[in-house]
Amino acid sequence: MPKMKSKSSAKKRFTFTGTGKIKRRHAYKSHILTKKSKKRKRNLGYYAMVDSADAQNVKRMLAK
Repeated sequence: MPKMKSKSSAKKRFTFTGTGKIKRRHAYKSHILTKKSKKRKRNLGYYAMVDSADAQNVKRMLAK
């Protein structure tokens, strides 16, 4: 049986931490930034962890 392929879009969007959690970027930081506050844009720049409810689906997309 052939190997499972990873979803290319998921490979670009998610990375694993050393402890096995999945790291992601925040949305809403690409355009229309003039009306967003400095604080909001700054906080959108940081990484976040994928919620446990979604982690199984992301792992399946990454074939792990």
